[in-house]
Amino acid sequence: MGEFIDKAKGIVNEAIGKAKVVAGQKTESTDMIVDGAKQQAKGKAQKLSGAVKGALGDKI
Repeated sequence: MGEFIDKAKGIVNEAIGKAKVVAGQKTESTDMIVDGAKQQAKGKAQKLSGAVKGALGDKI
């Protein structure tokens, strides 16, 4: 079950991060671009965690 939760959180964080990057680019806000990139990276890590949990059966 944790597999799906991690993947869902990852997808949401990636989408929000992408939106922040785009908004930061439009407003020329480097802080927002950096925050968005961090959130995208967090989302990718969560999706990877979900994939690993799926492969190992939530034993980690």
